Formats: sequence, C-alpha cells, structure tokens
Amino acid sequence: MSKFNSNRWKTDNIDDYFQTDHLKDDLKRQSVRGGIIVVAAQGVKFSVQTGGTLALAHFLVRDDFGLVAMVTAVVNFVALFKDLGLSTATIQRDKITHEQVSTLFWANFAISLLVSIVMVGLAPLVAWFYAEPRLFWIMVALASSFIFSGLGVQHAALLKRQMYFSALAKAEMASILLSVGIGIGAASMGVGYWALVLWRVSQAVSYGILLWVLCSWRPRRPAWAPGTWSMLTFGGSVTGFSVFNFLSRNLDNILIGKVWGAGELGLYTMAYRLLLLPIQQLNAPVTSVALPALSRLQNDPQKYCRYYYKAIGLITMIGMPIVSFLFVSADKVILVCLGDKWADVVVLFRCLMPAAFIGTFNVATGWTFLSLGQTERLFRWGLCSSIANAIIFSVSVQHGVVTLALAYSLTRPLFLVVVALYSFQGTSLSLRQLVRTLSKPALTSLLAALSIYGFNLLFQVSHVSMPLALGVDSVLFFIIYLGAWLLIPGGKSQLQELLNMRQALGAKMN
Repeated sequence: MSKFNSNRWKTDNIDDYFQTDHLKDDLKRQSVRGGIIVVAAQGVKFSVQTGGTLALAHFLVRDDFGLVAMVTAVVNFVALFKDLGLSTATIQRDKITHEQVSTLFWANFAISLLVSIVMVGLAPLVAWFYAEPRLFWIMVALASSFIFSGLGVQHAALLKRQMYFSALAKAEMASILLSVGIGIGAASMGVGYWALVLWRVSQAVSYGILLWVLCSWRPRRPAWAPGTWSMLTFGGSVTGFSVFNFLSRNLDNILIGKVWGAGELGLYTMAYRLLLLPIQQLNAPVTSVALPALSRLQNDPQKYCRYYYKAIGLITMIGMPIVSFLFVSADKVILVCLGDKWADVVVLFRCLMPAAFIGTFNVATGWTFLSLGQTERLFRWGLCSSIANAIIFSVSVQHGVVTLALAYSLTRPLFLVVVALYSFQGTSLSLRQLVRTLSKPALTSLLAALSIYGFNLLFQVSHVSMPLALGVDSVLFFIIYLGAWLLIPGGKSQLQELLNMRQALGAKMN
C-alpha cells in the first residue's frame, strides 16, 4: 500500500509513484472522484479561456489574432511529436520502475528540444510562405514552450497513473489563470499580438514548474533502463496514429477551402466546431480518468469489462441527449448563439449530427487499444481509416460541402462496427454487449428528440422570441428524457447510479 501524505499526491517514498495495486481496491470511487474533478476543471478551463479571449478582443485587432492563427496549424502538427506517446506508456504499463521513467523523461526532454529546433528551423519558411516577417519571431517564441512542456510530461503521467487528478487540476487551473492574466495585462499595455504569444508560452512554463512542485519524483541521470525499448515502441505507435488522425481530421478543411473557397469553409468549420464543442468538453476529461483505470484492470478481464461498459454508459447518458437536442433545435441554437448571418450553418450542422452521435462514445475503442497495450493495432487502424477518409473526402467534396458532410456522417456507423470488432478481437469485450450498453441512452435520447420535433410542429408560435423558444425546447427535452429513463426496464437504477456520483465523491476514501 502506498503511503502518500495528507496532500494525497505527495510521498516521502518515491517508489510509491510506481505502485498501483492499492488502486484496484477502490477503483470505482477513485474514478468517480477523478471524473467529477476533471469534468469540473474542464468547465472552468473552458470558461476562463473563453473569457480571456473575449477580454483580449477588446485590446487587440483581428490582424493580431490572424498572425498567431497563421502558425497555429504548424505548431499543432509539430506538437504531436513532443510527447511521442511516452506519457501514455507510463500510464498504461502494469509494472514500471524508477529507472524506466527516468529514461523516458530524458527521451521526452530530447524530443522536446528537437521539436523546438525544428520549429525555429521552420520559422523562415513559414514567414516566407505567408510573406509576413513577423511570423519568424512568433514561431521562435512559441518554440520555447515545447522545452518546458517536455520537462513535465513524465511528472503528469505519474500523477495520472496514481489517479491524482486533483493535483493535475490545480496545476492546470493555476497555470491557465496566470497565463490569461499575463496575456490580458500585456494586451492592455499595447504589445499587440505578443499578448497572445505570451499567453501560450507562460501557460506552458508555469504548468511545467507546477508539475515539479506537486510531484516529488525526480529523474535520475541519463541512462538506458532495461525494458524501455518496448515503451518507446508503444509511444511511437501512439504518435503514428495521432499523425494519421491529425491529417485525416484536417483534410476535409483543406479540400473544401481548395474547391469551394473560404466562405464555404467558414460555414463548415463553424458547424463542426459548434457541434463537437460540448462532446469534447466531456470525452477528453473522461478519457483522462478511464485510461489509467482500465490500465490498472488489464489483467482482470471481468472487472475490466464491467468498468468499460459502465464508463461508456455514463458518458453516453450525457453526450447522446446533448447531440439529439442540438439536432432537433439546431435552427434555434444557431440563431441564438451566432445570429442570422450564420443561418446557412443549420443544414451542415444537422448533416454532421450522425457523426456527432457516434462521437459521443468513439473514444471507447481507443481506450481498448491503449489500456491493453495494442498500439500497433491502433497504428494500423489509424492508417487504414485515414486512407478511407481521404477517399471519402476527395470524392464527396466535388459534389458540394453538404454532400461531404453527409458522406462523412453516414459512414461513421460502418467505421464504428469495423473498429469495434478489430479492437475487441482477442479480448473479453463484445460488439453485442456494446450495442446493448448503447441502446438505452440512444433510445431515450431519440425519443426525447422526436417528442420535441412533434411539439414544434403542433405548436408553431411565431411571436415567441427565439431564446424563449430554445429555453422551452430544452426544458421539455430534459423532462421527456428523464421520464423515458424512469419508464424503460432497468433505466431507473442506471439513472440513479449517475445521480449518486455526488454521494460517491463525498464518501470517505479507504
């Protein structure tokens, strides 16, 4: 049993960071507690960053934002390589030693340093491509952030391995608040686009420092530890998948911009971002909890399956009704949130709905690949799915943006079946049980959506304001969705489990 002090994430015995047997005795409560913490932290993070962006908009002009946006795609792509999947390797491995983590730390540092050098090397090319000399120094400044990010990768991984999400949340919240304050302060002083650069760099620096403060583990001198090569291979496969996934996710934007121009691309990206925004706020934090938990259960198939399906059931109970509501009330949502000038987004918004509905749980197959160490299979799936998406995008874009959106959405169920069968192969998981798990949240969500659709057909009131109509839709949807859960067999107990999360959080830890 690890002997962490009252701060929970501190320990006098460094070896405690590598032991995980104690987690299996109370994994459910640890997961519930961690899930609530990370979801709450994600909400705060989103609110602070949105508020900071709005505040900066009062001091900066659109050209300032545009300059930083010009290098964002390059920065995000290069950033895929700074971690090299080694943090996931540390989280997933059932047994790990101080020497192995130290080797991975120095590997992360070397990779981050190399990524920073590559960024600086690309700076003249980016400045030449856009014919904008100021981009050179922006790239150089942003390159420094990768060094500090690399120094904290293994510290964050060890905290996740031990499921100390409270420490991670504190570090993230403090770094975000500090960096937003620095950005707003710099903007008010008239430094222009440098305020945005300072925001990003200061966040990386402060987060890296805080991780060292909150995690007492320190790396040993550079040395090669036995067993490290398999972890590097694991991380390389994860990175390879991330690269293919990144290219696949951005190819549709590239093709739409090339074939149909900036106007159509603007509508498509707005619909895509607005639709996926609520899902991303849920899936990312839940994955950060589910992955270490499932990794701890990788040698106990019965408990693994039970946890896996329960986690999927919980995220779809929240995600599926959100997507269903957005679909049936898309016109109201778009007009209230964006205004009349974005009315054309509604069609694309609805066309992308099937993909969003699948997206509420498509992270689950990734959990299987990563938690069970099947990263080579993950890499192969990433390669094959990226090629398939490229073909779908290349053919459908010729017939219009709406056709592309529909082609992408309607092929997601097929992709889901294929990747589920592939990821479940050789495990105790089954597609039949996955469908059974998804059936209740899917049916209740669709029932609520159909009810709201029928209500709006029967009671079309033109004189009611759009915000009020949206509010009525949301209240009715929630009531019908909740009522449906209470009526279906076994629904009440499953709903009660979700509602009891607060009680589980307050329970005393063993």
